[in-house]
Amino acid sequence: MAVSEGVMKKVLLSYTYVSIWILLSFSVIVYNKYILDKKMYNWPFPISLTMIHMAFCSSLAYILVKVFKIVDPISMSLDTYLKSVVPVGALYSLSLWFSNSAYIYLSVSFIQMLKALMPVAVYSIGVSFKKESFKKETMINMVSISLGVAVAAYGEAKFDVFGITLQLMAVAFEATRLVLIQILLNSKGIKLNPITSLYYIAPCCLVFLTFPWFVMEYPLLRDKSSLRFDFWIFGSNSLCAFALNLAVFLLVGKTSALTMNVAGVVKDWLLIAFSWSVIKDTVTPLNLIGYGLAFLGVAYYNHCKLVALKASEAQKSVQKDDFEAGNLLEERNGKEDEESTRKNENGN
Repeated sequence: MAVSEGVMKKVLLSYTYVSIWILLSFSVIVYNKYILDKKMYNWPFPISLTMIHMAFCSSLAYILVKVFKIVDPISMSLDTYLKSVVPVGALYSLSLWFSNSAYIYLSVSFIQMLKALMPVAVYSIGVSFKKESFKKETMINMVSISLGVAVAAYGEAKFDVFGITLQLMAVAFEATRLVLIQILLNSKGIKLNPITSLYYIAPCCLVFLTFPWFVMEYPLLRDKSSLRFDFWIFGSNSLCAFALNLAVFLLVGKTSALTMNVAGVVKDWLLIAFSWSVIKDTVTPLNLIGYGLAFLGVAYYNHCKLVALKASEAQKSVQKDDFEAGNLLEERNGKEDEESTRKNENGN
């Protein structure tokens, strides 16, 4: 009974972490859409919005690390920071900039459909950087996901080439960032959780975004005397963005990254339903058919990842058991040798 209660508690906690992450991710996406869309809050300045997020998150991360000392900072040299963290920060700033920009031109539902291409982008870039091995079966799966997204795009009622280009670039930058994290950080033993990631990367993103902001958005903001800036709106929006990073920390730390991927698929369907029923975005049958095909491809990809993860854990468990058995055998042999030596000494 105690074991059953323990298992039940673990399952309930996992579902709680998943629910919190879905709720916050859902809130941030819809909130960003509300702020940026010209038919809603009408504040179409994605670079500025991203900079507000980064300034807020980096400030809170600094307080959590330096003042409250919730997590310890990572020890790294300036050279390591410039060569490893800065490129990741640059790609992250581009990913956020283009992703937020897409909300001005595309519906929430269609953006979620385009995001289904993330496994395709990560795998393709991983193969090009030799971090993933090319497998025919995996590539066929990637092609099926791409075809599904293509069908969904063909059926999109409000097709906008510029908006699609922005979202595809955001996917490409984010996928490259994820691969570079493996190459530049994880391979060097640098492990960043969401809080330390914000502590090191958010200020870097803020600096990178300053340059396009001065050229593209600052002149418009300066000339718009009627522009309204609601501290409650942007403060609560930034707080949601920061809370989402903490939710990622909880979800991945207490479950796994694979659980987050699976939960992400559920979140996408919820966003599509919300976009259609509440925001009144047009979702065509061809949209759903195409995304359904892509969804099956993503689900199969996650299944393959889960199988590979279980196989890897089983192999590690066998190696650990063999190592422990070897140590026990070596210890037993050592004791037998000591006992034999002692008997010989007593016999002499």
